[in-house]
Amino acid sequence: MRLAGKIAVITGAGSGMGRAMAQMFAAEGARLVLSDISGQQDEIAAALGDAAVAVHADVASEADVQAMIATAERHFGRVDILCNNAGFGGGMAPLHEQTTEAWDTVHAVNLRGVFFGIKYGVISMMKTGGGAIVNTTSASGVVGWKGHSIYGAAKAGVNQLTRSAALDYADHGIRVNAVAPGTIWTGLVPQSREHPVPPAGTRRLPGIPIDRWGLASEIAAAALFLASDEAAYITGTVLPVDGGYCIGFSGMGAEHPGQ
Repeated sequence: MRLAGKIAVITGAGSGMGRAMAQMFAAEGARLVLSDISGQQDEIAAALGDAAVAVHADVASEADVQAMIATAERHFGRVDILCNNAGFGGGMAPLHEQTTEAWDTVHAVNLRGVFFGIKYGVISMMKTGGGAIVNTTSASGVVGWKGHSIYGAAKAGVNQLTRSAALDYADHGIRVNAVAPGTIWTGLVPQSREHPVPPAGTRRLPGIPIDRWGLASEIAAAALFLASDEAAYITGTVLPVDGGYCIGFSGMGAEHPGQ
């Protein structure tokens, strides 16, 4: 029960890594505010009973994020943990083919949404003496991937928000870290919609030393560690959970290993 008595807000909680975080955090004793735009967060919260509240929030909307944090305060009295997990992998094309609209849409959710989350999360946490923020970034914010210029730029921005916010709020007892997933078997992978785990014989992934797909539960476990008191002396870190891809990356026009 590593999160016993803790209040956690998770964005993008309706599916994939956010859903795995919700289930794992609840099993470790947290009470939860589960946010998404899909409606699937309602089902997850209902299954968790009184331990969870579902909210509809678009993280690109400042008003929605403020309301999400206010919901946590109203129902549970405070926010101890915030997982800025909502995001999507849009804008996959060579840079010269990208549009201003694609840039704005991808950055609104993947970067501006994290900015809003940190901003209103720390305002709440400073009232109660501290907390932990875990941002979901990406290996493509650490190394370059062909066709991922817009998405990678947004996730690199999340990495810098993480590091700078960690310095801004360390004196307030607030830790800010990030998890950088690699190729994870979630709903963004078409085959995963029929198979909850990679089926036997799923093709190997070039460039990944641990030669398999990652699982949403493995990202949730990393987020759980960073959110828990076990990581009390860790702040400002971006933790790759990518099967070793970033450390073995050779560059030179590499493609996303899941493509």
